[in-house]
Amino acid sequence: MARPEFTCTVRTQHLPEQSEGGVHAFAYTVTITNTGDVTAQLVARQWLITDGDGRTEEVRGLAVVGHQPVLKPGEVFEYTSWTRLATASGSMRGTYYCMTEDAHPFEAVVPEFVLVRPGDLH
Repeated sequence: MARPEFTCTVRTQHLPEQSEGGVHAFAYTVTITNTGDVTAQLVARQWLITDGDGRTEEVRGLAVVGHQPVLKPGEVFEYTSWTRLATASGSMRGTYYCMTEDAHPFEAVVPEFVLVRPGDLH
């Protein structure tokens, strides 16, 4: 039986030039690899963004940075986006809503990752 699966990894970077007035900006680069054995498409996303005070914002929408990539087994799609926090650290986690080419839905989880200003690491 066909096994759809996308595996996601994330790299983060603090953006001091966009951080001012108590707001901290962070870029995150997501690498999505089709580790399954069927062609599939990323259709939509959901992010849960939590700041250092525990406030969580939910962001939902179609596509990622304007793309709904179709990935064959072994193919990779990478993109960079960004977010702002009211604190110098926080975290994000997400879900991509995906569809196989024969219209079977599945989810790809983006494990929680930390957003932290350099120098604030313990």
